Amino acid sequence: AMKLQSPQFQALFTPGLRSLAELFEKKNYELRIAGGAVRDLLSGMTPQDIDFATTATPAEMKEMFTSAGVRLINNKGEKHGTITARLHEQNFEITTLRIDVVTDGRHAEVEFTTDWEKDAERRDLTVNSMFLGLDGMLYDFFNGYEDLKNKRIRFVGKASERIQEDYLRILRYFRFYGRIAEKPGDHEPSTLQAVKENAKGLAGISGERIWVELKKILLGNHVNHLVRLIYELDIAQYIGLPLDGNLEEFDRVSKNIQNLCPKPMTVLTSLFKAKDDVTNLDLRLKISKEEKNLGLFLVKHRQELTKATGPEPLRPYQDFIMDSREANTNSRICELLKYQGEEHLLREMQQWTVPSFPVSGHDLRKMGVSSGKEIGAALQQLRDEWKKSGYHMDKEELLSCLKKS
Repeated sequence: AMKLQSPQFQALFTPGLRSLAELFEKKNYELRIAGGAVRDLLSGMTPQDIDFATTATPAEMKEMFTSAGVRLINNKGEKHGTITARLHEQNFEITTLRIDVVTDGRHAEVEFTTDWEKDAERRDLTVNSMFLGLDGMLYDFFNGYEDLKNKRIRFVGKASERIQEDYLRILRYFRFYGRIAEKPGDHEPSTLQAVKENAKGLAGISGERIWVELKKILLGNHVNHLVRLIYELDIAQYIGLPLDGNLEEFDRVSKNIQNLCPKPMTVLTSLFKAKDDVTNLDLRLKISKEEKNLGLFLVKHRQELTKATGPEPLRPYQDFIMDSREANTNSRICELLKYQGEEHLLREMQQWTVPSFPVSGHDLRKMGVSSGKEIGAALQQLRDEWKKSGYHMDKEELLSCLKKS
C-alpha cells in the first residue's frame, strides 16, 4: 500500500482541516480527499481546490456541524449530497459517497452509500477515481496511480457506459489527455471507438458546459492531435465547429502560438474560413461577446493586416490601433500577432504605449481657427501628418505645419 507524505500533502493541514478531521473522527465517520486533488497531489502539484468524500450522510453532517457550532454555507449542493462547512475562515466541500441510480446523459439521480469502491466506480477516468486518507493512505480501486505514472488516460470500467452517463465526458477525456499524456496518439482503440459511437450524445449537452471543456483543450498539450480527433470521430458538428474546418491552417497556427499564451478563441479561429463560422459557434456555445468579437476580428484581418517590409515592421499594426481608437483593439492586435506567430513583434507591441495626439481644438482656437467645421478639418489634417511621422511630431511641429498651409 502506498502512503503519501509529500510537502504538498503536509501543507493541506491548516487549522481548518485539523478541526474538520477531529469532528469526523469523534463521530467515527470516514473522511478522505477525493478525485482531482488526489491526482494533483500524486503528480507533486498543490491542488487548486479540494473535494472531500465521506461515509456520513448530509443529514448526519448537518447534525454534527450544527451541534459543534460550525457555520454551514448554503450552496445548493445538498441534493447531490454535498455540504459546505466553514472552519477557520476556510470552506470545505464534503460529499457523501453515492451511486448514480438513473442517468440521462446529463444529470444523475443519486443514492447514498458507504462503499468507497462503488463511489469510485461512477467517476469518469481512473486518474480521477482515487481517494486519499488524511493519514496519506491511497485508496485506488482502478489502477489510477499506475495510469498516472504511465501517463495513460483511461475510463473507469467500460468507456461506453461511462460516456453514456454524461456525454460531456468525451471532452473531459480529451482535456485530461492534453494535460497528462506524454505523446499524441496513445489511445486505446476501444476508447476511441466508444467515443465515436457516442459522439452525437454531445448534441444534448449545453453549450456553456461544452465551451468550458473546449477552452481547456485548446490551451493544453497535443491540441493539434486532439482537434484532428474531434473531426475524425465525428464530434465537430455536435459542438458548433464547422464541418469543413481548416485543419491545415489549424496545424500551422497551433505551432505558431506554442509558447505565446494565446486566448482559446485565437487558437480556435484558425479552423474558421468565414465569419459565419464564428456566428455558428456562438449560437451553439454561447461564447462571450468579447470572444465572439475577437473571432470576427481575426477572420477579417488575419490575411491582409501583416507586418511591413523595411525598418518599421510594426507600423501597419500601430496605424490600425491609432485609426480604430477603441480601447481593446490593442489586445486584439496582440492576439493577431500570436496567430501569425510573430513572437518578436508581439514583444515589441506589448512594450509600445499608444501615443496620444498632442493637438487639441483648444490649441487651434488659440491660433484663431474659429468655426467648428474648420477645426475638425484641421485636426484631421494634422492627425494624418502626425501618423506619417510615425507619431513622433510634437505639438509645436504640428502647429507649424498648419501655419504653412
